[in-house]
Amino acid sequence: MAEKDLGYRRVQCTGRGSFIISLPKEWVQDIGLKRGSEIAFNLEPDSSLNLIPRKIREKTGVEEGSKLKEYYITVDTEENLQSTLRLLQALYVISADVIRVHFRGKGDISKSKTEIKNFAKESFLGAEIIDETNDEVTLQILVKHSEFPIEKAVRRMVIVALAAHRDVILALKGGNKELFQNVINAEHDANRLGQYIVRQLKFGIEHNMYRELGFKTPKEFLLYRIIVNDIKDIGENAINIMNNLANFQKLVADQLLFLKDPIDEEVYSQIINFNALAYQLFEDATKAMFKRDYNDAEALIPKRQSYVKLENELIRLMSSKKMDPNMSAILRLVLDSSRRILDYGQDIAELTLNRTVEELCASFAVK
Repeated sequence: MAEKDLGYRRVQCTGRGSFIISLPKEWVQDIGLKRGSEIAFNLEPDSSLNLIPRKIREKTGVEEGSKLKEYYITVDTEENLQSTLRLLQALYVISADVIRVHFRGKGDISKSKTEIKNFAKESFLGAEIIDETNDEVTLQILVKHSEFPIEKAVRRMVIVALAAHRDVILALKGGNKELFQNVINAEHDANRLGQYIVRQLKFGIEHNMYRELGFKTPKEFLLYRIIVNDIKDIGENAINIMNNLANFQKLVADQLLFLKDPIDEEVYSQIINFNALAYQLFEDATKAMFKRDYNDAEALIPKRQSYVKLENELIRLMSSKKMDPNMSAILRLVLDSSRRILDYGQDIAELTLNRTVEELCASFAVK
């Protein structure tokens, strides 16, 4: 239906203090509304109201809900699969529901299929193989926002990423394969959650569903996108430290490198304490963000600055010790990663200030 000016209607007040307004008769007749019909009111970012009759909303919802976004791609088994994996990731993020992957070429189809399936399992939350033939695999994304809201996914992502970092620090004192595998699994989980959150954010932007996702304004999409990147970096830093530590321990085990003394207990203890402060500040920042608490977020920024002195003291302590240069380099990586966690916490606190400042300060008009 073309846009049409239906004029103005005067707001009236009933005896019970309720405000009412009459609907244009022409519109009511065109839509087919009757006594008792229900109309949904959606508040837009510019404070205007969007009126949608229930029967139209439900009809649209059924049509949209029943139509899956399906994509078909072809993979040449003789070429490197990295480009295909990036393509699959992009399709997941733009809310693809079904992805059919067809394999061609003289390469090893079985190997290519395995790589695709493993990648989907490790990277995409809710991805399942629903069909498979000799030369084709079909993926379907089954998880929906209503089943796993964005805020819950972010909370879980924080827990998983910090757990990966904790396990790396535990592994500094004789890390075993189980700890290393825990770090790898946690990083994969954090990555899957991050991809899922980005998928949901893009879907929400596309369908203007910020309120359904728990946001008060569309600007909060950007806030959560930045937070996902910060949390993802924590997991990636843990993997980087783990790889360096694993290589170092292998050199010692192969007797290509000789470690005279174990890790210095004083340095290790101070690193544990510093990391505990970093974790707590980051967790407090995310809590303030979820609660939309301006004052709690504000209090974290000077707290972050107060930790600079502790960091410098720890650097001086490490420099005063006669440690193996390789172990010293790994400890510096741990310290740098912890400093980044503090910085990420401050970033989230500052974003929370931007998110809530309008709610805290009463608006006024310049006369």
